[in-house]
Amino acid sequence: MAAAGRVAGALREAGSLRFGDFVLKSGRASPVYIDLRGLVSHPRLLRQVADLLFQAAKDAGVQYDCVCGVPYTALPLATIICAEKQVPMLIRRKEAKDYGTKRLVEGTINPGETCLIIEDVVTSGSSVLETAEVLRKEGLKVTDAVVLLDREQGGKDRLEECGIHLHSVGTLSGVLEILQQQGEVSVEIVEKVKKFIQGNVFEPVTQNGPAPVKRLCTELSFSARADLPGVHPIAARLLTLMEKKQTNLCFSADVTSSKELLQLAATLGPSICILKTHIDILNDYTQEVVKELRTLADRHEFLIFEDRKFADIGNTVKHQYEGGVFRIASWSDIVNAHVVPGSGVVKGLKEAGLPLQRGCLLIAEMSSQGSLITAEYTKAAVQMAEDNSDFVFGFISTSRVSNKPEFLHLTPGVQLQTGGDNLGQKYLSPKEVIGEKGSDIIIVGRGILSASDRLQEAETYRKAAWESYLSRLGICAED
Repeated sequence: MAAAGRVAGALREAGSLRFGDFVLKSGRASPVYIDLRGLVSHPRLLRQVADLLFQAAKDAGVQYDCVCGVPYTALPLATIICAEKQVPMLIRRKEAKDYGTKRLVEGTINPGETCLIIEDVVTSGSSVLETAEVLRKEGLKVTDAVVLLDREQGGKDRLEECGIHLHSVGTLSGVLEILQQQGEVSVEIVEKVKKFIQGNVFEPVTQNGPAPVKRLCTELSFSARADLPGVHPIAARLLTLMEKKQTNLCFSADVTSSKELLQLAATLGPSICILKTHIDILNDYTQEVVKELRTLADRHEFLIFEDRKFADIGNTVKHQYEGGVFRIASWSDIVNAHVVPGSGVVKGLKEAGLPLQRGCLLIAEMSSQGSLITAEYTKAAVQMAEDNSDFVFGFISTSRVSNKPEFLHLTPGVQLQTGGDNLGQKYLSPKEVIGEKGSDIIIVGRGILSASDRLQEAETYRKAAWESYLSRLGICAED
């Protein structure tokens, strides 16, 4: 209780705990807002909070070799602890530099050592998990994290599932009780916040049946993958906007009218990360159409993917890509190609697309019944992607075909109900594609186009795919 009282005092003095009506990063309304970034302007409080964190780890008997603060608020706290207690420190970057060592973790890394994570506030535990994933990728052990304030919204249980014990200096309810006793907040505010906490808990992934087997979370989040050194610029941009918009839905706009194409882009743009086109099926194509499409893509933050499926010799595909009537390279962020012609198809496309900072997906698997693609073919596609990772950033596939997190996987043939059509298309559900087969993005066309309310249907697919992604990470989906 004494520690919680000190936390309450520090939060109150720094103005870090506010009550009212706030919209959180997730878009959810909250009656309480906690922001510890202002602590850096209060050196005495900053040191006091750092001491509380160190003591919490000591009292819990945590053994560790080095410390890493979750960027960015916890970095100065970790710095004080390491400087005063003579403990080696590591710094996790949120983004890798495109020069120098291009590392995501700075400092002396000794694989096999144990790193303690420092955090300011824990809600779902996602920020701690992202940091742990990066550290573990460097060969470090992560078994414990210490936090100033646990909001009691399920983060502790989620971290426990991933093999990380969370030690908190104080809890939100404990701090509220102290502030109420001191006359700083009313009983009504305390009850309102407690009700909010109870109604917004990030439940463990496994809620029924036997207790889950404790596992290490090795799956990187989209934002962590965007920060990986050497990741393709298009992939980094895509992963970042996916995390920002909370969508891994690619809409396949298979329509023949330019007006309908643009209407769909304008309406569904906020719900998607990619709009996939078959530009050659438009009955009234003009360059003005793609200019307007490009404007909508920039406005709503989605990428354009022309599903051209290039499959000819290098010289031919280069001309098809940069020239002709459609001049695809001038407006489409992404194209795709079959690997059956050999590496020349990628080299030809690369000559036209690389200077424009475009990206390419290779077709490694297909969702149609009777596809002639074999395991050896898929293996060759993966190798070709690795050999041309300056231009190729992922695959069209029905499952994860590469374990390298720099590559993205996009899966077509997705509907809410599994099955097929009379032309050989096989459909899988978002949960199967994202949660079980390990793909990253679902591609949906007819499932949305055939709906009476296309926006509502797109949102249904978006939520289903995003929830499957969060479950894969071990993070509960938002309402």
